[in-house]
Amino acid sequence: MKNNTLKPVKIIAFIFFASFFITSSNAQDNLPEQKSEFWKNVRFGIGGGISTTNGFFSATLAPSAIYQFDKTFSLGVGLNGTYNSIKNSSSSTIFGGSIIGLFNPIQDIQLSVEFEELNVNQRFDNSALQDNNYWVPALFIGAGYTTNNVTLGIRYDLLYDERDSIYANALVPFVRVFF
Repeated sequence: MKNNTLKPVKIIAFIFFASFFITSSNAQDNLPEQKSEFWKNVRFGIGGGISTTNGFFSATLAPSAIYQFDKTFSLGVGLNGTYNSIKNSSSSTIFGGSIIGLFNPIQDIQLSVEFEELNVNQRFDNSALQDNNYWVPALFIGAGYTTNNVTLGIRYDLLYDERDSIYANALVPFVRVFF
């Protein structure tokens, strides 16, 4: 029998992540005209996605903030919340955070290093299978093409573990948007 007791928790978690981003972006608009030097260099971003096919559903929300030291170097933090399910099989709730460093050697090219730590809570519909809760790290190096405030690229997980990783393989495409 399927356990539906976590659905309200998942909905609350999703609302929390969404409201965090909305509040953060509104807080920027409500700051006085005279921003401190620190806040002039902070940029907020958001990542996310929804995927569905043949009984599979996945949704991710990933707000982030970086401090722009100069035109070439940024350092920041991010949050990640993901829910996915496979009809009549399993569901996973994934929460975690990351630290990211960005380097732009030239205006259109962005290199990145990102350490991510995620908690995976996996539940199976089949009682013969044991539910799982574990932490999984990832250390990405990446490269992307930047235009305006959007970067498209690919990153590689140096710590990729086929058994525990939430990603299908070590190469992961990305889209970054910072405002």
